[in-house]
Amino acid sequence: QVWTPWYSGTWKTCWTKPVLYSYFRSSCSWRVRIALALKSIDYDQKHVHLVRDGGEQHKEDYIKLNPQQQVPSIEIDGVTLSQSIAILEYLEETRPQVPLLPKGDAVQRAKVRRVVECINSGIQPIQNLSVLQYVGAEKKAEWGRHWITEGFVALESLLTSYAGKYSVGDDITLADLCLVPQVYNANRFKVDMEAFPNIQRVHSVLEANDAFVAAHPKNQPDCPEDLR
Repeated sequence: QVWTPWYSGTWKTCWTKPVLYSYFRSSCSWRVRIALALKSIDYDQKHVHLVRDGGEQHKEDYIKLNPQQQVPSIEIDGVTLSQSIAILEYLEETRPQVPLLPKGDAVQRAKVRRVVECINSGIQPIQNLSVLQYVGAEKKAEWGRHWITEGFVALESLLTSYAGKYSVGDDITLADLCLVPQVYNANRFKVDMEAFPNIQRVHSVLEANDAFVAAHPKNQPDCPEDLR
């Protein structure tokens, strides 16, 4: 038996753990895994392989769950949610332990959300799997590297103004949950990270955090052995 908050702000009994539909290397799924780990929320995973057999996200059963045919999705508190930032905001509102948005400071919250959207809207979608598949095998590496680099120029500037120990100030926030997976993608596409010292510094601190380690792709059950 697990006690979870409900929409009215009262408490109800929930007999099932949340179920996260995830792919080990999906940066958006990774964000949610970090939040669940930081907030010590027990959950089950169902793995959705985005490439095998044309992509399991395109199967009929998954389309019923998420018509956008993307990960992550989560079944929680009797509802199904998708879009990583919507899920993170829901977790923040319903599981306020270990807050990931600054309390009592609207300006700091706006800064966090600005960094979040710099990555979530301005970088990640342009190098997402479906876009890379459309661009084609010959050009996808150059494409991904170009657009991540362009986005990191702006992100580095933001962190120059906002960062303390972490992306915004000295506490882990939603901004950090977006930053770490995006740096992983930058390294996959061989972005020159020497040009982004603030991003590198914050990332190096975060990657040693236990919750970030637990959520890392190489530590997921669906990660192939050769990528661990």
